[in-house]
Amino acid sequence: MGPTVPDISVSELWQDRTVDFELSGEQEQLRASIRRFLADRAPVRPYVRSLLGDQRGTTDEVWQGLAQLGVTGLLVPTEHGGAGEDLVTMGVALEELGRAVHPGPVLASAVGAVRAVTAAGSPADRDRWLPGLASGEVVGALAADEPGPRFRWRHPVTTATRDGTQWRVTGTKTWVLGGTTADVVFVVAATTGGLGLFAVERSDLRAEPTPSVDLTRSFATITLDATPASRVGGDDDRDDTAAIGAVVDAVGLALAADGLGAAERALELAVEYATHRHQFGVPIGSFQAVQHLCADMLRQVEVGRAGVYYALWACDHAEPAERHRAATMAGAFSSDAFAWVAAGAIQVFGGIGFTWEHDAHLYYKRLLTLQTLWGTAEEHLDELASIVIG
Repeated sequence: MGPTVPDISVSELWQDRTVDFELSGEQEQLRASIRRFLADRAPVRPYVRSLLGDQRGTTDEVWQGLAQLGVTGLLVPTEHGGAGEDLVTMGVALEELGRAVHPGPVLASAVGAVRAVTAAGSPADRDRWLPGLASGEVVGALAADEPGPRFRWRHPVTTATRDGTQWRVTGTKTWVLGGTTADVVFVVAATTGGLGLFAVERSDLRAEPTPSVDLTRSFATITLDATPASRVGGDDDRDDTAAIGAVVDAVGLALAADGLGAAERALELAVEYATHRHQFGVPIGSFQAVQHLCADMLRQVEVGRAGVYYALWACDHAEPAERHRAATMAGAFSSDAFAWVAAGAIQVFGGIGFTWEHDAHLYYKRLLTLQTLWGTAEEHLDELASIVIG
């Protein structure tokens, strides 16, 4: 049976003033700082294009710059060297990274790894991992997915068994974002007591690059064969399914926030092109078919924005059942809608949009992999049905 959905409406949230759909001045300043940094130090040309297919996806200079801006430590509590911000603020940063189709491991490390430690970790785990993740000196990743349906993470084939004072993990994890170069990967595995999170360090990993149409990000298939690991949260054989579910929802929404930025930028590029490209002596943007296409693209972006940011808020402020419902609804819409926006941009560009030299394909491929990483609309709607119907 699925989780019980609380009887709560958006209007009630507004009346309670627990949701603010306007970004704060500090969040807008963060957006401006990151956009300026990426434009100056990591523009699509030449920076992103020079790193296409690169497994690390960043340079020391840019990674350290993002760390100095505080991006890598946004979600890390202040007592461990971070900013102690919420997922909405992280969403602002990720939206900007998506606009720039940034190839670095920010999402994998600053969201996936950090949330894994904060959700399931003991005080000792937090002391061990969070300062390095916050400063960028340690790069982490989350390995939850396996071959099969998106929500199979709840019933993994990967297992962990105790070997004296140590744990050993066996199984295969797919589509691990940033997994080939991460210093530590937090692996979801089944134990006799339920689900657990296990930290596997790079020296013990066997990670193979996974080919993808999206060359702006690196993915790995990780094979574990009685691989030594340490359990996050301590050695007791408890069930961490609830904590892992919160992490999975957060990472999915982080991907959606990145996708929102990519879709928004694809739309901007298309509108700019339609304004300046002339055909039959007039801008192509004066043609009704192009206007209607751009208007539909804008609608998809803005509806997706509302769903993504509400779900980001729910991750930190709503009950677990509402958090998961909001994340699932955001996924059901955005996973297909954002890819559709990028495809529409290519239609506006016409023949030039299909070429390697134009940047349109970078946004389109980035958004296609959103469906692979977070699930298609059909998968999310199936999950939503299980929530509503039980």
